[in-house]
Amino acid sequence: EVQLVESGGGLVQAGGSLRLSCAASGFTHDAYGIGWFRQAPGKERERVACIDTETRRTYYRDSVKGRFTISTTSLQMDSLKPEDTGVYFCTAGGDCAHPDMYWGKGTQVTVSS
Repeated sequence: EVQLVESGGGLVQAGGSLRLSCAASGFTHDAYGIGWFRQAPGKERERVACIDTETRRTYYRDSVKGRFTISTTSLQMDSLKPEDTGVYFCTAGGDCAHPDMYWGKGTQVTVSS
């Protein structure tokens, strides 16, 4: 059984940094996509970033490019903005075209202005 557990969320002022970690276990394949999604209050979930564990290629939504850095175990978030506030979910799937087969429970990130 695949399990994903996020940690590292919290409250930070605008311009600050947070590092989210994702502890993954139970995979039966050697290669897959690890993603991060977020959901702000009253808004739909949106994909933030993804990394292909085989090619190490990374993908980011435009609003976080240059500020967020994804690895196979973490999401480094710098120059945070209030609009980055939300619950962040670690996800996994066959590849970065479909990184949302498995979900963690999420961790709250709050950025104050």
